Amino acid sequence: MTLTELHQLPAIEKLKIIELLWTDLAASEELLPDLTWHESELASTEAAFSAGAINSVDWQLAKKNLRAQFE
Repeated sequence: MTLTELHQLPAIEKLKIIELLWTDLAASEELLPDLTWHESELASTEAAFSAGAINSVDWQLAKKNLRAQFE
């Protein structure tokens, strides 16, 4: 399936694909890469946010800014 074909699918079909992929990944969890670095990064970000070193951004604004970077 190409990205163009994926974009043409109705939302319900996209959700079905996501569910199938999630089920498949969950069934073979031992094959997933080690993501302990991710937990560490989340803790670091949370500590920086709590200390006021970083700010949050409204989710709608964040999506708009991210999309603008790739258009």
